[in-house]
Amino acid sequence: MTELQRFGGGGETFVHPVVLCAMLLAMVLIFTMNQRSVLMPFLTALFLIPGNQVFILGPFHFQMMRILILFGWARMFLIKSSSHEEIFVGGMNAIDKALIYCSVISAADFVLLFREWGALNNQLGALYTTFGLYFLFRFFIRNQEDVEHTIRGLAYIAAIIAVIMVFEQATGRTPYAFLGRTVAIREGSFRSCAAFGHPILAGTFGAITFPIFAGLWPKRDNRRAALVGMVAASLITLASASSTPILAWVMSIMALCMWPIRRMMRVIRWGLVLTLVSLHLVMKAPVWALIGRVDVMGGNSAAHRYMLVDNFIRRFGDWWLLGVKSTTSWGWDMFDLANQYVAVGEVSGLLPFIFFMALIVYGFKYIGKARKAAEGNPEQEKFIWALGAAMFANVVDFFGISYWDQNLATWYIFLVIIQMTTLPIIAKAAEAHIESARPSLGFGTANQPRPIPEAGRGTLPLTSAKGVSRWPLRTDRVR
Repeated sequence: MTELQRFGGGGETFVHPVVLCAMLLAMVLIFTMNQRSVLMPFLTALFLIPGNQVFILGPFHFQMMRILILFGWARMFLIKSSSHEEIFVGGMNAIDKALIYCSVISAADFVLLFREWGALNNQLGALYTTFGLYFLFRFFIRNQEDVEHTIRGLAYIAAIIAVIMVFEQATGRTPYAFLGRTVAIREGSFRSCAAFGHPILAGTFGAITFPIFAGLWPKRDNRRAALVGMVAASLITLASASSTPILAWVMSIMALCMWPIRRMMRVIRWGLVLTLVSLHLVMKAPVWALIGRVDVMGGNSAAHRYMLVDNFIRRFGDWWLLGVKSTTSWGWDMFDLANQYVAVGEVSGLLPFIFFMALIVYGFKYIGKARKAAEGNPEQEKFIWALGAAMFANVVDFFGISYWDQNLATWYIFLVIIQMTTLPIIAKAAEAHIESARPSLGFGTANQPRPIPEAGRGTLPLTSAKGVSRWPLRTDRVR
């Protein structure tokens, strides 16, 4: 095996004429549609074109996703050059930093571990995809209106995917057969996947977007899109015939149903922790052995997921510094890192794993603070609660699969939606708290204007170029 093949290189350019026409249409729309709608043709092409369509230029592989990123960035710079809008509206926050640190350190660790040109080429491609997608979403989703517009668009894209997957489930054939794709079969059941890389990943898209679509329902203007999205997401999840997404989908529904006891979540969280600790003390096997007992669909690989986690914990000394070159010596089928937590740690080491966990922690933290700050506004509060259910669905899903196809875009766009929804609410609540405390702080009465602070550490202008309210840099410390 050559070095190029070892790191996913090699192969030949393969772009079907139909895909080429679809890409040209998407590119035209990206450059001609208004700023708020730019992501719609981008996401439609991204989710409907399979990843096996690739253009190879020397040692570099450009899947259609990477070509779309290139043209999306070109449109972004055209807008930025004429309006001087910042990529990070509101400034960088903890989620932005955690993602950047995780990606950069992960790439550096991988290159240091292998010390081959193929590894460097591989990680340059990974960084291009990660930052290309994330910064693009960060630029075009700038406020709550953009958030809702994007989710409505995703709902109708999900409807198209659902039709394709239901057709695959009913006939055993796929509309993508002309691209060399087939429908997977396990235990006599079809496993639909549309344009995604694997049935589990297709189902994952449905499972983690279902609660996001549900969050649109309280607002009357969004109910049609919410209904379309929820039905489509459910069909996608079930048509995948895979345990991991179905379990995540069920858990997201359970999380949504916990809305009436939302003020008791601290008690519930600590109760769950104590339950797991108690089980670990009384069980003959470690508590994470429960993963191997999950059996939603016949022929599932729950035992494999348990062994991954067990080896990950027991062999901490092997991977903590830079990761490991190969996990095949850990046991049968251990090369298949079908667990996001394990994949991040074993490939890159402890530090990227910590930053990856920080993404989840800060996501929940922002959601929790914003939900409390939004009390009194039922529509807003329920939407934020739905985001929490979606984050929980991701946490569950990460135990059964690692994201590497179009779901990278799903994950990054979700992180941006969290920020653009929660941080302005947290900042507004903090400002209201300061205003209410001003008389006692010596600023005079609440009706007197407060002096504008000088620009400095931890402050930002109060308005952006589009008049959108902006928030302090350190909103993660607001109490």
